[in-house]
Amino acid sequence: MADTKREIERKFEFTTAKAARRGIPDLAGTARIASVADRGTVDLDAVYYDTPDQRLAADGLTLRRRTGGADAGWHLKLPVSPGVRDEIGAPLSDTVPRSLAALLRSRVREGGLEPRVRLLSSRRVSHLLDADGTVLAELSTDSVRAEAGQTGEGQAGAGQRGAGQAGAGQAGGRPADAGQAAAVGRAGAGAVATWTEIEVELAEGTDPALLDAVEKTFRKAGIRVSDSPSKLARALAETGTAPAPRPAPGPAEDTAGAHVLAYLRLQRDALVAQDPAVRRALPDSVHQMRVASRRIRSAFKTFRKVLDRTATDPLGEELRWLAAELGVDRDQEVLHARIQDHVAGLPRPLLQGPVRGRLRTWHAARRSGSRRRALAALDSKRYLALLDALDALLADPPLRPAADKPARKVLPKAVLRDHDRLARRIAAALDLDPGTERDHALHDARKAAKRARYAAEAATEALGKPAKRQAKAMKAVQTLLGEHQDSVVARDALRDIGLQATAAGDSAFTWGVLYAREEALAATCERELPDVWAKACEPARRAALTP
Repeated sequence: MADTKREIERKFEFTTAKAARRGIPDLAGTARIASVADRGTVDLDAVYYDTPDQRLAADGLTLRRRTGGADAGWHLKLPVSPGVRDEIGAPLSDTVPRSLAALLRSRVREGGLEPRVRLLSSRRVSHLLDADGTVLAELSTDSVRAEAGQTGEGQAGAGQRGAGQAGAGQAGGRPADAGQAAAVGRAGAGAVATWTEIEVELAEGTDPALLDAVEKTFRKAGIRVSDSPSKLARALAETGTAPAPRPAPGPAEDTAGAHVLAYLRLQRDALVAQDPAVRRALPDSVHQMRVASRRIRSAFKTFRKVLDRTATDPLGEELRWLAAELGVDRDQEVLHARIQDHVAGLPRPLLQGPVRGRLRTWHAARRSGSRRRALAALDSKRYLALLDALDALLADPPLRPAADKPARKVLPKAVLRDHDRLARRIAAALDLDPGTERDHALHDARKAAKRARYAAEAATEALGKPAKRQAKAMKAVQTLLGEHQDSVVARDALRDIGLQATAAGDSAFTWGVLYAREEALAATCERELPDVWAKACEPARRAALTP
């Protein structure tokens, strides 16, 4: 069973030998710190695991198996923001726990994990207490020895199966205690580095401003913030085993191909990064993963003059499949929240019958199995093949002749082409009478608005403010059309719930009221659309995009 905690910490180091001899200054009186309690010294032995090409380290993730201390076990740390990580723990075992292996699946895939670095630390621990004796933070002074190894043929079983498979992430027999050292040793003798490091980790609920106050006191004592974000990063750097630095974000040159590929890499990385968040059911993670998949698919279509569609179309279909599998859960969440909010907004006299209870029952029945379906998709070979195919396409892109042309000549045409496509769909929808046919046409226009927005966003790096303004205008259209489509879907749901209420002998009055309100909202969107669309078609903005 894995458990998670939010780790907010700052790492420090002595700037001079003189500062090291003086040691850590007394922090009592700094901010809310009233006293410092010595909690003794503990010896820690941790082996860090990664893929042979160090994908985890490249993305700022760490996976370790540690003995010693109160939290001995497996720990996976996922970056949240600078100085903030989510640490997910699991009990000691001989192999990577399934709960952690699943969170690494989008990066490890069908490959394996192997021991990369062993860190031996002698840690002196103190608690920083407030006037009531409540722990505000933990202060640790670590004397660290890093032993790096290189992987080779026949490396322990970590690489035999992918991190999402049964028995996945084999970490080389029994890398515990005496076997812990042997695990790294089997990888081959490597370099050694030693250093002293100071960590201040906040207790849950402590104001992060405490770290700033501690840093100010430390600075006066010759102690500065460490350049390394983690012990592993420092160990890899100082033993010369760090992964090769990634290319700087953004296009390497000002061609259409360079800009499109840079955008696609950004979305591919977002797709991979959201995978563990979806598995952890973090808020908005499913939505963000679907958005990344849609942006890639949209870019394939928008920039068909840059990338050969015979190569991108099959990938686009796989991305559509992924978004659909993820969407079962997300769409139901959004629909339920919408109806729930509208129920909450009704005056009490309009609530007839067990309205909230019926809504809960309806939601539970529709959502049953939807999350399992999303996770099954992420654990499937089809999904891993999609990620590998994206990597392969970006490594060896199927570029067309337009890819070598200047971005400012190619990208505006693509953005305007998607704008014109949207214009045709909106005109066709507005020519229809209100009703089901118009609803479908407006839904098609919504999808076109989304593609037009993504096209402008993808071109912003190359085209600057004109593309940014275009994206904002398309978002306004997309939002209005999205509200209309949400109303259409909500009405279908309300009709079903009303029929269920009637069949059960309950009043369907409230569901009829909500249906009428949704119908009125949709009508309002349709009345507002011509004006919103007219603003999105300002000639000046189009002129600014014209190459």
